[in-house]
Amino acid sequence: MTDPQPTRAFEWTQAAAGNARVLRCVPLSAAADHFFTASDLELRDSPDEWSIVARTIGVPIDDLLLIRQVHGAGVAVASADRGTPWDRPEADAIISNDHDAAVAVRVADCVPILLADETGKNVAAVHAGWRGVAKRVVIAAVESLQSRYGVRPERLIAAIGPCIGPCCYEVGDATLQSFRDAGHHPSMLERWFEPRGGGKFHLDLWQATRDELEGAGVNTDTIHVAELCTKTHASRFHSFRGHGEGAGRMAAVIRAGR
Repeated sequence: MTDPQPTRAFEWTQAAAGNARVLRCVPLSAAADHFFTASDLELRDSPDEWSIVARTIGVPIDDLLLIRQVHGAGVAVASADRGTPWDRPEADAIISNDHDAAVAVRVADCVPILLADETGKNVAAVHAGWRGVAKRVVIAAVESLQSRYGVRPERLIAAIGPCIGPCCYEVGDATLQSFRDAGHHPSMLERWFEPRGGGKFHLDLWQATRDELEGAGVNTDTIHVAELCTKTHASRFHSFRGHGEGAGRMAAVIRAGR
């Protein structure tokens, strides 16, 4: 299977375990080990597939920390001094400074975002569907890195992985109204929602998440977008819009450095 071509900041590599291909962001790799999976792994409930993910990021499977994603703006904290066993809290972002563990989110069209400061010692994984973007989960993750670990936003590197693109993400007026109700500025809504007639719009989550990162203080030149649409490339990625209820899931995984 041919790998679709991302922007120049990303590259396909072979996973360290199994026979899977994973996508990495070159500038982010300089700070923290990470990757985005594709359709090689379905990542439902198979321990074997999750163990491939854990081995590729270099941690025992019990130290691959996930959250129960609820399309909100909650941020879970997986600090090295957390002490208690991890119990998958409800959240849509997870921050960590624990170099012995990795953190991950799961997606199938929603936006996976990985963050690390320049030292690589503080990282985050974010799940941002349209509801999460409306609720500013991206900003919440950046603010949590700052308040918990003292990370200055302008020191962050961000990688926005494969997700549904503006080419394919058709939504209705109710979605636009949710953004209005959440207080997003009309100028931003004009950037994110392209009218398509009949009360329909194409929503650009690539631009929306980039704008929210910039709004949180992340430098424009350290935000990298893969620009790979999961529905367009549904043979290479899991896509809820492309495959329906039976769609598998992809993981975005990152590990803090020492």
